Order: sequence, then C-alpha cells, then structure tokens
Amino acid sequence: MRASYEAFAGVVAALDDEQSWLPTDCTGWAVRDLVFHVVTDAQRALVALHTPAGAAADRDAVTYWQDWGSDPVGAANGRRYCRVGGSMFLYFDQLKGLFLETVAAAADAAAATDPGLLVGTQGHVLSAGDLMTTLAVEATIHHLDMTARMPDAPPPAPRGLAAVRTTLDGLLGHPVPLGWDDTEYARAATGRRPLTDFERRTLGADAARFPLLS
Repeated sequence: MRASYEAFAGVVAALDDEQSWLPTDCTGWAVRDLVFHVVTDAQRALVALHTPAGAAADRDAVTYWQDWGSDPVGAANGRRYCRVGGSMFLYFDQLKGLFLETVAAAADAAAATDPGLLVGTQGHVLSAGDLMTTLAVEATIHHLDMTARMPDAPPPAPRGLAAVRTTLDGLLGHPVPLGWDDTEYARAATGRRPLTDFERRTLGADAARFPLLS
C-alpha cells in the first residue's frame, strides 16, 4: 500500500493545474477527479484502520472485488460525486496538498496496524492486511489510468503491479494463460482495452468473464 501510494503521489506532486484537466482511462474523469477519488479511498482507509470490526471476516483481498458491478446506480452516483468533488477545488494545488497529506497519513496508519486486525469497510469485514492489498490494487490501477496521456510519467510500483496480478489471477481462478506483463494484464482485465481475437481464443470460456474488475 505504501509503495503504491508513494508511486502515485510522485506523479501527482509534479502536476500543474493544466495537467490536472487531462483525460484519464476512467471514462468521464479528468486527472483531478481521479486524484479526488483516491483521496476518498485513503480517507476510508484511515477510518477502517481505526475502527476494529466486531464480526468475522466475510471478504479477503480477492473476494472483496466480487461485489464490483452489483450496484450500478451506486457506482454511477460515486462517479458523479468524484467528478463534482474534484472540480470544486479552485486550484489544483489545494487538492494536491490534501491528497499528499491524506495518503501519507493512511500509509503511516497502515504501517502501525496489525495486518490480522479485522476491520470494516463498505459493509464488509476483512483483515487490515487484506484491506491494504485492495487499496494498493486500486491505487495501482488508477495510476495507470492517470498516466495514460503522460508518456513520461513514472510507472506504478512493481509491488503494486504484482498485487494486481495476484488479485486478477485470484478472480480468474488460475494464472492467466497469456504472456501479458503486469501492465498489459491490468489494462486488459479491467476493461481499459478490448481483448484481441487471439486473446479471446486463448482465454476460451474465461473471455466472457472479462473485465474481471473495473
């Protein structure tokens, strides 16, 4: 989680106001909308890591994503909230400052938390360690989204990309039978690019399950 957040923050820290309006691979979102979204994730982490759950875990780092797509209305409202929220900052430096402070605090809180502690988030209970992995996965995927039109931007953290691969293989149920590198796998399995005919043939029946998450 720290590695993923620090890699993401390294890109954000170098952006100016004009760059904050660049489009991303999250349809309808500019860079600043995506930065605002990751701020809300880090805030959610801070709350969860300081709120021990009084129930057994019902999700882990892989099954956490199984709810993706189950509430399209809620997802649409969430996208709209980030679009509006990200646009409300008069200057990007204001949002940048909030982002850098919040992700650093979330990473510090994670480092001080027992990974086995059960915590609640978004209506589910999972270990703090699994929560950290889900946050690393989301930050890494959104790092790729954010830098889609920034060819010179630093890439995501290798450990974050490895967590994405492990999560996607877990959702697929086995290692993907294609020679994708971590970035290609992340983009194809999250719907950022369509599958080629060759990839569909190789995946067989599993091709219909793509995207595995978004």
